[in-house]
Amino acid sequence: MVDTRINETGLSWLAWLAIVLVVVGALNWGLVGLFNFDLVAAIFGTLSAVSRIVYVLVALAGLYLLFLSTRLATRTRGGTTTGAGI
Repeated sequence: MVDTRINETGLSWLAWLAIVLVVVGALNWGLVGLFNFDLVAAIFGTLSAVSRIVYVLVALAGLYLLFLSTRLATRTRGGTTTGAGI
């Protein structure tokens, strides 16, 4: 089982890692859209094994954050406004 204990910010290390990966993915898509430049492919090679792993990790991070956001929305509707446990 993955250790998702909460730190002092109220988010687990897994949530922070997912946020970083999604930001990297968003910046990469912004570069693709604005300048037709894929930074991940430039660093690791076009569709190399490493770049494909990065793309998959970004996608999984996005899905994980989607899951967390639904949990947060459920908690805030239930009368609790703290992010504890995420």
